[in-house]
Amino acid sequence: MKKNTNTTFWLVIFALLFTSPLRSDGLTEAEFEELRNILIPPQKESWKTIPWNLNLLKAQAKAGAERKPIFIWAMNGHPMACV
Repeated sequence: MKKNTNTTFWLVIFALLFTSPLRSDGLTEAEFEELRNILIPPQKESWKTIPWNLNLLKAQAKAGAERKPIFIWAMNGHPMACV
């Protein structure tokens, strides 16, 4: 996340946590749309352009045929480091 987006994200979370219970009327449609637009990530993110492959055997065959390396992302535990 960019620093600007990260700051915006935490401001929205803070606002939701500390102001929502005080309101009995809920969000207006305009407020909902504003929050939705802030929280949904943009469609054109650079990691989405990478041709990810979840099948290791197919990835090895393709990499071998194209004589390219393989980047493997492997981990043990919870993705949020809550182990």
